[in-house]
Amino acid sequence: MAEIKDPENTLLMETTKGNVVIEMFPDLAPGHVDRIKELAREGAYDGVVFHRVIDGFMAQTGDVKFGKSGGSSFDPRRAGMGGSDKPDLKAEFSNMNHARGVCSMARAQNPNSANSQFFICFEDAGFLNRQYTVWGQVVEGMENIDQIKRGEPVADPDKIVSLKVAADA
Repeated sequence: MAEIKDPENTLLMETTKGNVVIEMFPDLAPGHVDRIKELAREGAYDGVVFHRVIDGFMAQTGDVKFGKSGGSSFDPRRAGMGGSDKPDLKAEFSNMNHARGVCSMARAQNPNSANSQFFICFEDAGFLNRQYTVWGQVVEGMENIDQIKRGEPVADPDKIVSLKVAADA
């Protein structure tokens, strides 16, 4: 495993395809990084499916309400329509490029509607720059993200088995 420079701002994500290490950017998106860590520490992301996966674009996950397999509100048909019970976040847009491996927040039309859902870019998606909040970068395990089943919605989707802050692991 790669050396972890800042365990408090590093995520260890176990997926059904393998392990992924994400370095977070608290200087770029402090509110979003805090939210991701808060939800990770509550176990909210454990079992959440990758509900929207578009080849050559991105893999989206993080619907902790409707996308959490085994959860009380799990509904694969509604995965992607929910978030957490926490308030939506104010946008923290930056000039960071949506390059391969970048982690960014999903949102509705309102720029300040990000909550718990996020996506990981398969390829450069510069057209998203300054419109979505970049909060992290995959530093290890991108080959596992590449293997996630595609679909909108995904039949028998892959999922996050566990998502932990490295400092807690």
